[in-house]
Amino acid sequence: MQCPKCDAEMAKVVFSSIEVDRCTGCGGLWFDLMEAEQLRSVRGSETIDTGDAKEGRFWDAERRINCPVCANTPMIRMVDNRQPHIHYESCPGCFGIFFDAGEFRDYKKETLLESLREFVAGKRP
Repeated sequence: MQCPKCDAEMAKVVFSSIEVDRCTGCGGLWFDLMEAEQLRSVRGSETIDTGDAKEGRFWDAERRINCPVCANTPMIRMVDNRQPHIHYESCPGCFGIFFDAGEFRDYKKETLLESLREFVAGKRP
């Protein structure tokens, strides 16, 4: 599989028996349906995101990308509802998602302020 951002080869990475794809060029991560959500709750899974966050911010500006699985299907830019500063791309066909380097590490950690906002909004007990 080729990276939807920099077109480099994607390599398989396994953590807690969940296999994801990591770009050998820009360090971005491809997650099939529900893999990111599953790994979000697994302690230490942020270690799969070995890419440089500065490189990730550079590639985050690249918005017109096609799904690496569905070929010519344009991906949709999404915002994480719990952490609105995180932008990622999602495929409307296979529901896979792509995080730029550093974004999955950020996705895994939620700040105290973000937790407080959810509590105040009644989304957390």
